[in-house]
Amino acid sequence: MTDHDPEREQRLIELLGTIHRGWRYEPREVPGLPRWWAYRYQPVTPAQHAAGARDIVARTSVHRLAQALGRQDEITHIICH
Repeated sequence: MTDHDPEREQRLIELLGTIHRGWRYEPREVPGLPRWWAYRYQPVTPAQHAAGARDIVARTSVHRLAQALGRQDEITHIICH
């Protein structure tokens, strides 16, 4: 398998969209920057931000993005409850 298979990545992004619905996703092809970016639809609160939640998450692969979004969901869930 190559470093990135566009069809596979798109399927994974679609899956992420069903799991992490509060985000929109986009790839970037800029040298030196991560390939995959996720943007929250609703900004985090100051308390969530202080706990480590972010409005934008970027990673080099869809797999790493999924891991980071899982952690972001944990942070916001803990702060909200």
